[in-house]
Amino acid sequence: MPLNHYLTLGRSGLRVSPFALGAMTFGEDAGGAGSSVEESERILDAYLDRGGNFVDTANFYTNGHSEKILGDWFAHRPGRRDRVVLASKFFANLHPGDPNGGGAGRSAVVGQLRETSRRMQTDYLDVYWMHNWDRNTPIEETLRTLDDLVRAGTVRYIGFSNTPGWVTAQAQTMAVLRGWTPLIALQVEYSLLARTVEGELAPLALDQGMALVPWSPLSNGFLSGKYRRGAAVADSIRAGYVGGPSDEQFAVIDSVNAIADEIGTTPAAVALSWLRARPGTVVPILGARRMSHLEDNLSAVDVTLTAEQLRRLDEISTPTLNYPAAVNGATRSMLQFAGTTVDGESSTVYPPLVQSAVRY
Repeated sequence: MPLNHYLTLGRSGLRVSPFALGAMTFGEDAGGAGSSVEESERILDAYLDRGGNFVDTANFYTNGHSEKILGDWFAHRPGRRDRVVLASKFFANLHPGDPNGGGAGRSAVVGQLRETSRRMQTDYLDVYWMHNWDRNTPIEETLRTLDDLVRAGTVRYIGFSNTPGWVTAQAQTMAVLRGWTPLIALQVEYSLLARTVEGELAPLALDQGMALVPWSPLSNGFLSGKYRRGAAVADSIRAGYVGGPSDEQFAVIDSVNAIADEIGTTPAAVALSWLRARPGTVVPILGARRMSHLEDNLSAVDVTLTAEQLRRLDEISTPTLNYPAAVNGATRSMLQFAGTTVDGESSTVYPPLVQSAVRY
């Protein structure tokens, strides 16, 4: 699936590339492992020239420099902005000492959008994400504010990121019942090394027709191919921030590397191809500090894993999910289906029913 074979983003009319380009690394400002302005622009050029059209950032990435780099690039190329799905996020407070500078209250959201629009030199965002859950603001205030922005035309679509399942479900239900703008996608941490999203948020997204847009799909570079058991990691500034993989993580990494060797591709391509094969619409965000990183990641557009390879990766990376995930799995199918197969799901029989034919 090339970058110009587009997908519909959730229950909407918005079409995006199968991979988004993440601009978190755009800018060399303090506190991050970013790229120079020149390298950032080369990466953006390469992604768009390949047919990519979905670019994602946030108001606080590199202290706002990421948004400015994107704004300057589009300002110097008239006509390109309207052909790109441009997304950013609100929540982070860039004004120390101001309690209303961040979060998801009406004043904060409107103020953050104004500043983001200024830096990005655009009068609208295609997707505006809430970056985190604001425990101090009623969710209806946030949703009504976002609906007002959509009606005003300054935002086209909305999504949530990093919010609990119950908050997300409450928000979506409220939006639908009140006729407000619904969520079309969830931006979540999701990779072969981070699968706990499958407990609540992924099933919710599938049920509600929301797309999943995974951040850190290579788990801080652990799945990029740079990490090999017993070998020193090279070319990874992030290693200084996140350390190295655990033994449990290396079991997954070893499996990814083995499949990459089998089919003659990169470990990054294998990990990204696995994500794209998950149920529903899944659009991973590619982060790249160098052009070579982008090229490695984009090789995933040509990789399709076999059912056996997917099974191996599924098994080695099976997560331990929070209650009630376990009792909603094999235990539930045993009690519900009693040894039959329904919708492709097989089941066993509750043992006491086999031990005795007596029923009361």
